[in-house]
Amino acid sequence: QVRLVESGGGLVQPGGSLRLSCAASGSIFSINPMGWYRQAPGKQRELVAAITSGGSTNYANSVKGRFTISRDNAKNTVYLQMNSLKPEDTAGYYCNGNARTRSYSGATTYWGQGTQVTVSS
Repeated sequence: QVRLVESGGGLVQPGGSLRLSCAASGSIFSINPMGWYRQAPGKQRELVAAITSGGSTNYANSVKGRFTISRDNAKNTVYLQMNSLKPEDTAGYYCNGNARTRSYSGATTYWGQGTQVTVSS
């Protein structure tokens, strides 16, 4: 079994910064890609950013230039540095990873429990 645990959410004023972390643990052969999604009340969950083990990244247009995703492959941990935060960034942020538990097994998608980010003055 694979477990993803997020941390780092909270309340921040507009223009402020937060850094989210997500650590994957369990029987992991590989986990690729890893990413962050968010879901605001009444809205669908949307991709924020994703990163492969080789470092290729993908960002939602709404966060380009403000958010940076990175990962530590040795620790199976992904980070999301969020700068210049706006009220519209307020949402539950969820970590996601496609993990294989054996070299010969297919990948299964896992989700973290989520961490709340609130941007408000």
